[in-house]
Amino acid sequence: MAIATHQHREQIHSTQNALDKLQDLVRADLRDVNLTILDRMQSPVALIPQLAGHLISSGGKRLRPVLTLLCAQMCSYQGQKHIPLAACVEFIHTATLLHDDVVDDSSLRRGIESANAVWGNQASVLVGDFLFSRSFQIMVECGSLHVLEILSNASAVIAEGEVQQLANTNDLGITESDCLAVITAKTAQLFAAACEVGAVVAEQPKEISQALADFGLNFGIGFQLIDDLIDYAATDKMIGKTVGDDFREGKVTLPVLLTYKKGTKQDQEFWKRTIERGIFQDGDLESAITLMRQHGTFEEIKDLAEKYISIACDELACFPESATRQALADAARFCVSRVY
Repeated sequence: MAIATHQHREQIHSTQNALDKLQDLVRADLRDVNLTILDRMQSPVALIPQLAGHLISSGGKRLRPVLTLLCAQMCSYQGQKHIPLAACVEFIHTATLLHDDVVDDSSLRRGIESANAVWGNQASVLVGDFLFSRSFQIMVECGSLHVLEILSNASAVIAEGEVQQLANTNDLGITESDCLAVITAKTAQLFAAACEVGAVVAEQPKEISQALADFGLNFGIGFQLIDDLIDYAATDKMIGKTVGDDFREGKVTLPVLLTYKKGTKQDQEFWKRTIERGIFQDGDLESAITLMRQHGTFEEIKDLAEKYISIACDELACFPESATRQALADAARFCVSRVY
């Protein structure tokens, strides 16, 4: 099992510094986004703001809405439409988390009890639906069909990705391309949309909005590759949720698939017993982590994530040098350096 070494703690600190720099550049806008979130999650049905607020106020990084704010800033946008759109992006993200925790039967999120653990699955699903619906109201209020197209398409693709991941559960016969397709759909698509709408509200030409969409897409892929790795290489306290959840749920993420394919016949039988048949014994998670380390899976995933982050940073080359551009690139790089 991974332990919090001095190097690991330094990586966490560096990542936090990178995200702090991002937020510092849009501090006033982010405050307005948080106020908008609090305002727009209100409802005469008391359970809705109570449950939504439990997750929204639980210390998330606000990474996706910050990307919207920074991309608008980098495009010299002077209006206010990016504020509600950043809130919209956070609502979409929060809705997916509420639904994810129900699907995964998770009991911990961001270091506290998950909403479904407190209020039950039915309430969590319905409040997630409310947040999705609220996000569409905000999109319409923006008055841009292009923004509506980007964010509504992203919402549909995210749902498809979640369903595909569910269909892939317990199936060691899927390919690496299948794993990357799920990552792209369920995570990277919202990163891409969050960045692209920042350029669209600033009425930038297609090549600029596309560059930011590509930045977000590749950033999101790199981010999720590390997230899937962290499930096997961190501690509950480090990541704010239960380590090994993916393993126990039979999710065939890329770390599992790569290790399975490299394994001996005996190793592969271990993965078939646990991932495919769902038969677990004491110490199986530790055995899975040991196999990943033996086959160099951690390093391979990190190298692949760094490749996507490099592609993402290259997309920023069409923008003049600035503190905003540098902070975006630094945040992307540091997110890959999270503890593993």
